[in-house]
Amino acid sequence: MNIWSSLILSIAWLGIGILALSLVIVLLPIDIHKLAPHPRPASGYDQAIQRIEAFRASANAGLNPACFLKFMTHGLKVECAIVFAHGYTSCPKQFQALGEAFYTLGYNVLIAPLPHHGLADRLTPEQSRLTASELATYADTVVDIAQGLGERVILVGISGGGIVTAWAAQHRSDLDLAVLIAPAFGFGSIPTPLTDPAMKLFRWLPNFYKWWDPKLKEAIGPAYAYPRIATRALVQILHLGYAVRVAARRDPPAARAILVVTNANDTSVNNNLTFQVVDLWRGRGAKNLRTFEFDASLGLGHDLIDPSQPDQRTDIVYPKLIELVNS
Repeated sequence: MNIWSSLILSIAWLGIGILALSLVIVLLPIDIHKLAPHPRPASGYDQAIQRIEAFRASANAGLNPACFLKFMTHGLKVECAIVFAHGYTSCPKQFQALGEAFYTLGYNVLIAPLPHHGLADRLTPEQSRLTASELATYADTVVDIAQGLGERVILVGISGGGIVTAWAAQHRSDLDLAVLIAPAFGFGSIPTPLTDPAMKLFRWLPNFYKWWDPKLKEAIGPAYAYPRIATRALVQILHLGYAVRVAARRDPPAARAILVVTNANDTSVNNNLTFQVVDLWRGRGAKNLRTFEFDASLGLGHDLIDPSQPDQRTDIVYPKLIELVNS
């Protein structure tokens, strides 16, 4: 055998080995047993305030001031408290304007930064350290706090925050309404049947970053959001969404009511996977479950909440969301 034949054979065996390893990885089960709810609801308004201050103190180091925890209060426990969970790479500023609209309607409003989000260094590698467990803990923390802020508790989340909300909807019976907006159960660039294999494979691959806009790179706005995404973080969001889907096959959602809002023009997330979760919940007997979809003709982007996003239509989106939440 000459040197070229030997080299070709070695490359072939290497390729077979890589393919075999990849198949083993994608066929391995995902461990979701460590993901479990741990509710500790606040006993009243004063305890909720204490927990908010503790959250604020622990999260403020290194944050962009625009991304500090936002708390709009009427000074006492009111009829309804609403919590907003922002999207992956964004921060509480995303929901500030909508939060103010609900505050004027009498709600106590809480918008807290997701773990590893909102840092002043927009190119920080910190976002790659995000874990599904941290997102589940965040869901418990904000729902627990809200129990002391309102007689009724509503959690609203978009994209990655929509998965946080889905987790709470599946597990928290003290959640009066869960509103999932464009939840990231999967991504538009990955076909539905390949979502779970891709999640498993990328768990084992090294982290890498991708610009939201390869042309603008770090010049993309808004100035308080991260301009790039980390594959490790995306995998962890998918991991929590996978855990919700597994639980939904077995048990009905615990939340008293669920609203799922999709955007027909959204190519960033996989709406088909969202519809599958809705079907699973309904199949398990969820009765107070509503859906609404913004029409593709509106041309809305994935982030249909942040007023600073280009081509935003908050004049249409905000009134409709307020109507849906209050109906």
